[in-house]
Amino acid sequence: MARSRLTPERESELYTAVLDLLREVGYDALTMDAVAARTHSSKATLYRQWGSKPELVARALRANKPADLSEIDTGSLRGDIQEMLAHTDDCQMDKDAALMRGLAHAVHTNPELHRALRELLIEPEMNGLDEVLQRAVRRGEVAADNPALKLVPHMLIGAFIARPLIEDRPVDRAFLSAYFDAVVLPSLGV
Repeated sequence: MARSRLTPERESELYTAVLDLLREVGYDALTMDAVAARTHSSKATLYRQWGSKPELVARALRANKPADLSEIDTGSLRGDIQEMLAHTDDCQMDKDAALMRGLAHAVHTNPELHRALRELLIEPEMNGLDEVLQRAVRRGEVAADNPALKLVPHMLIGAFIARPLIEDRPVDRAFLSAYFDAVVLPSLGV
């Protein structure tokens, strides 16, 4: 798909509007008409730039993510994890978690959204996390055959789902730091 160039500021404005609408009305009620009205743009421009609502939503979520995880290298797995956490904002993390909860149902009923989120959001995050973990293996911090290596993403998703359900509290940096120290690192033998 040929995309015309938007200024970074305009692209950011559009992504912010999409995320705001997602929080307000949810994925199913979000329309390209609403995005166009909110951003004073045409639906044709939105479709020319992103092709579909799932693509626009996935790109808006991706643009909202911090730096590439694979670029973090402090020399130790624990240091890398602490550096990852340092790049997170508790308020933004809570907003992101609310967005993801809102998208959970839509992902199961919309294969195009599922594909777009996997390609543009989930796979890059998992690839970055995998690179951080593989660096720990190469440094000798984690055994290459440790079965927990493949389960780290599952552990993290579990933390994001369980804390609000069990404690009725959002996930924040302090919780994630304690979770890594008590659950993830010991399972990796660190």
